[in-house]
Amino acid sequence: MTNPFLNLEYEPAMENLGEDYYDIVTPAEFPQHILRFANKSLLPTIGLSEDSVREKDWLEIFGKFQGLCPALALKYHGYQFGQYNPFLGDGRGFLYGQIRGSDGRLYDFGTKGSGRTPYSRTADGRLTLKGGVREVIAGETLHRLGVNTSRCFTLIETGESLWRGDEPSPTRSSVMVRFSHSHIRFGSFERLHYLQRTDLIKNLLDHVIYYYYPHLCNQENSYKKFYGELVKRVAKLSAQWMGAGFCHGVLNTDNMSITGESFDYGPFAFINTYDPKFIAAYFDYGGRYSYGNQPLICRLNLEKLQVPLSLIMPFQDLHEELSYFDDYYEKYYQEIMLKKLGFVNLPQKLGADLVRETVNLLKESQVNYHQFFINLVNDFNYSWHENHNLILENRDIISSNLEQWSILYHKALENFVREELDEIKCNLSKYNAPIIPVRSVIEEIWQPINDDDNWQLFNQFLQDLYKSF
Repeated sequence: MTNPFLNLEYEPAMENLGEDYYDIVTPAEFPQHILRFANKSLLPTIGLSEDSVREKDWLEIFGKFQGLCPALALKYHGYQFGQYNPFLGDGRGFLYGQIRGSDGRLYDFGTKGSGRTPYSRTADGRLTLKGGVREVIAGETLHRLGVNTSRCFTLIETGESLWRGDEPSPTRSSVMVRFSHSHIRFGSFERLHYLQRTDLIKNLLDHVIYYYYPHLCNQENSYKKFYGELVKRVAKLSAQWMGAGFCHGVLNTDNMSITGESFDYGPFAFINTYDPKFIAAYFDYGGRYSYGNQPLICRLNLEKLQVPLSLIMPFQDLHEELSYFDDYYEKYYQEIMLKKLGFVNLPQKLGADLVRETVNLLKESQVNYHQFFINLVNDFNYSWHENHNLILENRDIISSNLEQWSILYHKALENFVREELDEIKCNLSKYNAPIIPVRSVIEEIWQPINDDDNWQLFNQFLQDLYKSF
């Protein structure tokens, strides 16, 4: 039986751009290959069925890297904590093939932990197993919550011992393959500006529009329209993070995708309570990338991207499109929060008031952010339509605006007849996950893996997550 991954039709989209944008590298060879996670739910997207793929097929292609396209370590720079760094690039990963999905869109297989490259500097090019487990959990949870995110395609334990300053060492090693729309970053353009290669910037932008914004091809002012759409996508993504109670942790420009997709999860964290100052990365000493700063930082990164783009398009066009960011963000954030509260459509003022009071309630009471919405899912009943005092009546929420919030929630429910309340209940379940992997949950999942190689809690978490779709 031929490995079905070898029968797929790969597209050399990035490869055809030429080596001004990447280096061809050789994947590391590992002493061991143990399949720890295979995202079988993604197989239909690339035209395969679960029954057609064996365990050895996953290991051959995504652990031993047999028989696919050249491994391309992408070149990029970036602003890291506000300081420009010209010494970046794929230091422990590479682009490992691109394929057209059943939805017609181009997808990347991108590795993490696959060995040293010209951009590894003093690092070993490896990924810890815990880091891989965390990224699987992050991608699948965010996908469940409706966030535009990359997802982990495979996670394979590789049998090496690694030394890390932020984990008890030695620790176990892994190689991960990420499934996303593109690994082209804001920093890909910033590097070309640094090199003063206007020709390469234009070539890359034409490539991005052709493959990822094809509806803009041959349109007048396509560059301006591209940037305007990217602004809208990034505003929506930052609103999705905020609604999900998610803090990316390291929003450097090299971690921003040109397609407006969330990816490259390092020291991420889900908040416990609503705290705009919450910091995910222990090394973010000034709180630059705090939970509440994420929309501002995304806007700032879009502003940084204007520098290279202004070499091939009018700066005024860039300035005009970015001016809409705040309005986009507020619109998307309100829509997302209302869905978490169970409402797809509400009168504009009532919706805005309800979202504002919900945030005030969460901030003042310091109840668990995620449990608040889970309680809405579990407790919702018809009596709430009749009496606002019965809303979350058995939950211990101490806040001076609880009364005001419950009155507004009741007013929102009054926009629907009793027969429509089941739809509100369905919305609550649809837009809220039954369990959120805050740090304590991830540690509970990791500990038995670390101590006894027991993957039961990891598999159970994912099973419960998928059941709730």
